[in-house]
Amino acid sequence: MSLMNPYIWQESWDRQQSAFMPDREHRFDAMLTAVGAVTGGAPPRLLDLAGGTGSIGLRTLARFPGARVTVLDQDPVLLAIAEASLAGRATVVDADLSDPGWRAKLPHDGFDAVLTATALHWLPAERTSALYAEIRELLRPDGIFVNADHMPDENLPDFSRRLRDQARSERNARYASGAATSWEDWWARVAADEWLAVKAVERQRIYPTGHAAEWNPPASWHLDALRAGGYREVGVIWRGGTDAAVLGVR
Repeated sequence: MSLMNPYIWQESWDRQQSAFMPDREHRFDAMLTAVGAVTGGAPPRLLDLAGGTGSIGLRTLARFPGARVTVLDQDPVLLAIAEASLAGRATVVDADLSDPGWRAKLPHDGFDAVLTATALHWLPAERTSALYAEIRELLRPDGIFVNADHMPDENLPDFSRRLRDQARSERNARYASGAATSWEDWWARVAADEWLAVKAVERQRIYPTGHAAEWNPPASWHLDALRAGGYREVGVIWRGGTDAAVLGVR
């Protein structure tokens, strides 16, 4: 594959992610349904935070033609795919969320919604809490922030382990059969691609030892952090197994 056809790389990313999270589209649909409730169905001003290849941004544009979308990430490989496949339909921003100054790189504030999925678990607790408060300041009154991520139900510790084990077994079976590409294989293909290899080298400089260890507290922790960040309403709008989407209203 080559970035000469970014849509193929975008499809490849979606397939790899969907193999890891079979209910990925369900969480996106729940998030965008919440956005529609904020704007009354009108095109939103939306920030796809830690957006990678722009998966949420692309779905926002498909669902709300005329939406003003900003995609923010730090990964040079994923940003290259995002810029090519969005083709000028969104603003793409390179910023590090571990740096409290990340908001200065945005083209504007006053967002109707800030959405993020399966990304913030790389940040430590104290930084995630601070980030939630920073995101609130980007929202217009009654705007929403939604984070969909690995958030096990603390009331089901043993059963959550069973769910994770079952999901891992099914995932490995997909990889073994060739039905899906694993995370490691996908990145190996990126490194071998004529157009993305340079970006892969840049990525290695940013993440020399890979991402930090994942940190996956229960949804209740996120709700408490949203309250502490000043959101006036918080709650869970979607759950799928050991994953959930939490929402905060400014």
